[in-house]
Amino acid sequence: MSESSSSSQAGALPDFSGLMAQAFESTLAQFKGFSTPGAPTGAAFDAAKLERIQQDFIAQATELWNQSLHANLKIKDRRFSSEAWAHQPASQFGAALYILSSRTLVSLTDALEIDPKTKTRIKFAVEQFVAASAPSNFLATNVEAIELAVKTQGVSLSHGLENLVHDLRQGHVSMTDERLFEVGKNVATTPGQVVFENAFFQLIDYAPLTSKVFEKPLLLVPPCINKFYILDLQPENSFIRYAVSQGHRTLVVSWNNPKESMAGATWDDYIEHGVLQAIEVATSFSPQGQINSLGFCVGGTMLSCALAILAARGDSSVSSATLLTTLVDFSNTGILDVFIDEPMVQMREMQFANGGLLGGRDLAQTFSFLRPNELVWNYVVGNYLKGQTPPAFDLLYWNSDATNLPGPFYAWYLRNTYLENRLIKPACVEICGVPIDMGGINIPLYIYGSQEDHIVPVDAAYASTQIFPGPKTFVMGASGHIAGVINPPLAKKRSHWVSDKRGFPAKLQTWQESAREVPGSWWPHWAEWLASHAGASVPAPKRAGNAQFKPIESAPGRYVAVKV
Repeated sequence: MSESSSSSQAGALPDFSGLMAQAFESTLAQFKGFSTPGAPTGAAFDAAKLERIQQDFIAQATELWNQSLHANLKIKDRRFSSEAWAHQPASQFGAALYILSSRTLVSLTDALEIDPKTKTRIKFAVEQFVAASAPSNFLATNVEAIELAVKTQGVSLSHGLENLVHDLRQGHVSMTDERLFEVGKNVATTPGQVVFENAFFQLIDYAPLTSKVFEKPLLLVPPCINKFYILDLQPENSFIRYAVSQGHRTLVVSWNNPKESMAGATWDDYIEHGVLQAIEVATSFSPQGQINSLGFCVGGTMLSCALAILAARGDSSVSSATLLTTLVDFSNTGILDVFIDEPMVQMREMQFANGGLLGGRDLAQTFSFLRPNELVWNYVVGNYLKGQTPPAFDLLYWNSDATNLPGPFYAWYLRNTYLENRLIKPACVEICGVPIDMGGINIPLYIYGSQEDHIVPVDAAYASTQIFPGPKTFVMGASGHIAGVINPPLAKKRSHWVSDKRGFPAKLQTWQESAREVPGSWWPHWAEWLASHAGASVPAPKRAGNAQFKPIESAPGRYVAVKV
């Protein structure tokens, strides 16, 4: 549609049915090869669904046209919510037609008669296509950006070009003003000392905030696919500071950002020289020779592997574990499943057969395109078309602070978890020379899942209740993978759900029927649970480390500062 007056739109009315037919044919053309049962792929559209989609499209498009004629068109999409779109009826109609066409394209994927995984992949590709093709993403069709350019006499476009050049140089789209943050200065500021380091990680011993601490230290194992300070962004939303304030001597693994010297590191290396080593060091700070542990995301998967090894060895140094948004059973991996199949895994195995690094930017871009409108195109429009500097946001600074992964580690992880789901099959996989049996981990567990998590679906987090035999507590929090976890009590946001009923049914939905909603953060509930497993209170240590492991440098340490 042209960006002309409403009278020009009225003049196009006689051709409207033809335009709709062309739009629908264009929509179907995206699926060329799937439209007939005799297509090479063996795929076809369900005829009844296809007819219904076509009828719905024509009906809704006609209603859309009628609304535009009466100047009462309403668009509930923040990409087109500004007054600039409302002041340009042609552009507003074009945006509304785009939304309808996009919805139709996605509906067409549901009409495909094809296996579920292929259908999901096609749907994902279509969603990427429609997100990228939004009229708001192009200067020629973004009336808000054009109006701003006129108002600023081209200054916004000049700034946008400067932003584009800057982002090309740094290698990624800016999600926040990264100049305003510095690790150790205004993020990751909880006081502590690095008391151990090897090639894989540094161990940080945080300074107590209470006069007494529990006997059993708390060891946190964050994911190695990004940096630990997601748990220590600002004092007011720091999970680490909160744990310390509850009287726990808190030790945190800060993973090294791998360079070529670590290009051959394997999953076994990360478990043996990473998690197991951290447990051994942390145990030396415990009068009882026992600690509590916590794993977040991939860190929880790695912690589970280490706990299975300790159980097989008869080692009881870890007395409880918390698993936050963690996959152990990989039966349901959500949207990430679209990337995983045998050819893809074989390709990665061949690529990293002799070592190598998976670039942190590759991982970051993959996760960003899981939510393209929010994490990609929103910043393309703001940074380049409008010439804006994105606002300061600690979470998005962390999100842009990428980490590499050793290729062999990554390839092993893909095959043995996402592709073949071996961890839940007793003795199906061997790690550090030990056949893994998750059923041998018979310690109290606190399992947390986020209701809207697109990386670790909440029912996949819940599936861990069916694996481990020991005493378990499951809590479901509101929001997503990060926001659900980083939800401090003082914010008084969101809710969480707990159940007082004993036992864990096979399905999350059944558990939810007995669960009750509790307003606010789940952190106090977890703190109460952890305190019951932390032993007696003893005087807080006056200095970091001990006779064996002495302070090396102040937190957050050197490793977290390494950039890709």
